[in-house]
Amino acid sequence: MRNKIAFLLLTVATGTLLFSTDVAAQSKKKRKKVVQVEHLEPWQIDTLINPIPINRQMFTENVEKQIKKADLMDGEVDGTIDIEDTMAARLFTKGMLSDARHVLVHIENLPNTPHQTKIYYHRALEVLLRALNNKSHTAENGVYVVRMIANFEELMLAREFNTVHDFMQQNANIYTLDNSALLDDYPAEKAYVFKVVGEAKPEMMIKRLPEFARESYADPIIAAAAKIMPGTILTYATSTSYLSAAVRRNQDPLVQTIVRVGTESRQPLKALPFLQQIYKKKRTIKEVDAITSDPKLYYKALVGLKIENDNVTEKSVDQELNLRGLELVREVNSLHDSPAPVRFKSIMDYNAPELYFMMIGSQDEIYTSSFTWMFDRMLEQMKPMTGDQLLDTVHRSHFRTFIRMAAGYNKLSPFLMTMNEDKKNELMKGFVANLEMGSNDDLEDAVDVADAFGSITDTSLMLFLKKEIKSNYERTYNANNEHSEKGIIVYGILSTIFNSADNSAQLSGNLSVIPPITFVPYSSLINDKKEVVVQAFFYGDEDGKSSFESFKTNFPAAKWKKTENKSWVTFISVGAVNPITVYANLPLEEPQDEEAQNALFKYMSDNKVVPTFVIHRGHSYHLGGSLENLTPEVKIVMLGSCGGYHMLAQVLDKAPDANIISSKQVGSKSVNEPIIKSIFDQLLVAKDVDWINTWTGLEKYFSTRPAGEKDLFSDYVPPNKNLGAIFIKAYRKMMLNNEAE
Repeated sequence: MRNKIAFLLLTVATGTLLFSTDVAAQSKKKRKKVVQVEHLEPWQIDTLINPIPINRQMFTENVEKQIKKADLMDGEVDGTIDIEDTMAARLFTKGMLSDARHVLVHIENLPNTPHQTKIYYHRALEVLLRALNNKSHTAENGVYVVRMIANFEELMLAREFNTVHDFMQQNANIYTLDNSALLDDYPAEKAYVFKVVGEAKPEMMIKRLPEFARESYADPIIAAAAKIMPGTILTYATSTSYLSAAVRRNQDPLVQTIVRVGTESRQPLKALPFLQQIYKKKRTIKEVDAITSDPKLYYKALVGLKIENDNVTEKSVDQELNLRGLELVREVNSLHDSPAPVRFKSIMDYNAPELYFMMIGSQDEIYTSSFTWMFDRMLEQMKPMTGDQLLDTVHRSHFRTFIRMAAGYNKLSPFLMTMNEDKKNELMKGFVANLEMGSNDDLEDAVDVADAFGSITDTSLMLFLKKEIKSNYERTYNANNEHSEKGIIVYGILSTIFNSADNSAQLSGNLSVIPPITFVPYSSLINDKKEVVVQAFFYGDEDGKSSFESFKTNFPAAKWKKTENKSWVTFISVGAVNPITVYANLPLEEPQDEEAQNALFKYMSDNKVVPTFVIHRGHSYHLGGSLENLTPEVKIVMLGSCGGYHMLAQVLDKAPDANIISSKQVGSKSVNEPIIKSIFDQLLVAKDVDWINTWTGLEKYFSTRPAGEKDLFSDYVPPNKNLGAIFIKAYRKMMLNNEAE
């Protein structure tokens, strides 16, 4: 195994990383113990030693029903779960069909276990399988299923052999927590696992507070969560349910300060970012209320909190900063056609750090012209400071996001020119360093690096970054610590992207762990009826209505048949090789637009109509609604506006293999329609959707269009160049390969 990892390192050193699923799986440093077993104990035998007594058969049959239900997921009972995601298929087959049935047999084979206890185990196993049957069939959930069933058996055996206490010391984790029904007879051990997991993962556990709010072990979990998610504690404290009592009884001083904010402040949510100052008696709640009532003063005070850098409510500060900064930028965006003195008058009084956070907070909606003006104004305002000094002032908060944005808007070179060579190298070295830190699903910094590389044109800077990526790969490999697995995968993928990003075909081949990135196979877009189903989302604001009218121009009567009801419109292709059906909700006034979407969702669900191509048309704050019911079957997602890591991750959480078309700024119907038409032109003749040819044709088309349209198109990123999405896909696949071993 070590030699295979060394081979992986060698390929990085030579400049090109050829990933395969097999090689990627070797990055996880684990050694399987070789255990010699002279004989199997009864509970290790996978076939029944004795027939199941008739008075227990009902309970084992209930378990079998859940196993059969899992087997039927693909339409037939054949001992395998056959779905498109082969890894998920393998994991669910192993966990739900093989392992679950073995546990049932092992329960029966326990030699000295009373009849009622075996019934207890069968009932608990049935409940577990019923819950697991409700899980969506993704590879990540497959890993969870396999581990949950293994943990169930291990915990059951710990009960049988009176080793529950020792088991808890070694296995106080999410799997034992989720199997804690088996600990109802062990209150001390149950409290222990809740406490340990709660303090290690307060973000997760505080969301589950309703399950255990009345228990004493809720107290340390609430106290731990107050330091991480004070907003959630505030929500509970101000509710009228028993959750409020659980928070208010807590004696932790920080929790009690949150309770005071909820009780005494006129605007508790806006006051929450100042929790640390209230807690340390630097400001009173009354003083904070005076600040929050003035929008300009409030924004400046929030930036002051970031510069002060002593805050347990950092996430709340970031959320409020992003929201308030976005409001300011939206005002600037809305004056797009006004002269600069008019357009930017509202933000003239803000200093360099305030403009810095304003740009970051509006990353998903800021216009190119808005960013470039604000960037230039920031450089002017920060004098005599250099760029690195400005970043030091803001404690390098989200500096990777800023560098990614600056690169995307061709402003990275002017920013780096404010520094001397040593400081510039130090900054860019830090840009790609320590990306292995944080939890395995904490990828925002790495995605910023991947996205930034696609925009960097400075050859010497690119060479410098490639060298640093290689150096960090070697560092994480040699460290051989708890972060090494993530580091090897992160820097390995980045090396692959950096060395072949200018050649999409080469990149697609090198990242063979994921589906092709240069095209979407037509076969993956059609259902059993050889039909392509498309769903488009529209909203009831003026932008949504205008986009809807523009969208309809893609469907001339000669090629499409139109039907309409009070909630949605349907276009069905006429004369295509295979039928294409497009569903689009009507852009009704809010909240009727959401009701129209829900009506369409219900119709499609009831009739088992599953889209493989989804189009979002609207502002970024509408995106959650569009993606709420996204499924793994979706292979193309067009974001008619917005971009950024969170949007990419949100799409890929629901549709892991989706090809994502996104824009660096707010989308335009003058660009959206030609892209959509090009895709439909390929679908109508049953061709693969080829991104390279599609973009070549679009570039030719926009070369003849007005300069404004040409500039807007240049901000759109095709799936084969969407390096952030490519990184997320590859990382998740490779990490799951390791976890599945």
